Amino acid sequence: MSTTINATLVQKLREATGGALMDCKRALEEAQGDFEKARDLLRIKGLKTAEKKAGRAAGQGGIGHYLHHDGKKAVIVEVNCETDFVARNDKFKEFARTLAMHIISAKPQWVRKEDAPADAVEKEKSLIAAESAEEMAKKPEAARAKIIEGRLQKFYAQHCLLEQPWILDDKRKVEDIRKDLVASIGENITIGRFFRIEVGE
Repeated sequence: MSTTINATLVQKLREATGGALMDCKRALEEAQGDFEKARDLLRIKGLKTAEKKAGRAAGQGGIGHYLHHDGKKAVIVEVNCETDFVARNDKFKEFARTLAMHIISAKPQWVRKEDAPADAVEKEKSLIAAESAEEMAKKPEAARAKIIEGRLQKFYAQHCLLEQPWILDDKRKVEDIRKDLVASIGENITIGRFFRIEVGE
C-alpha cells in the first residue's frame, strides 16, 4: 500500500536537507512518511553520489565571513553550490560561516593540495629528507619515497584547508565535512578563494 505524501511534508524535508524536490518526495514515499527515516535515506543516497557530483558546475553560492571579537583579524571565503536555492539554505550558510571561523584559527595557505606551489612542496621534501637522513640511509629507495610522502601529508594538513582537521571535530578533515554537506544537500559544494587579514601581518 503506497503512502500519500503531502506537499507540506515534502517542502519541510527539502528545507531541512536542501535536497531536490523529487528526491525528497521519493525518500518520503520509501520511508512511508517517516520524516527522520526519509532524511537518513537522503543522506545515504547523497554519500553514494557525492563523488559523482564532484565534476558538476557550481556557479552559485555565497561568501562566508568572520570578524574576530578583537577587531584585528577577519576572513572572507567563497563557497559555491549549483543552485541559488541551496545558497539560501541554512545548513549551507552555517557551513560557510563556520569555515570562515576555521580559517581564522587554522591559518591555511591554500585550499587544496593541488594548489600548493611545486617549489614549496619540493622544499618541504628536501627538509624531510634532511631531517630524516640517518633513518633514510638504512631504507631502500622505495621505502624512502613512502616515508617522505607520508610526512608530506602533515605539511598538507597544516597548510591546505581541505586537509586540515575541522575546527569543531579534529578527528575529521574539512574535506570530510564538505562531503557530508554534499551528501545532505544533494548538490556539488566547492570551496573557492579565501582571504585572511590580520593587523600587523
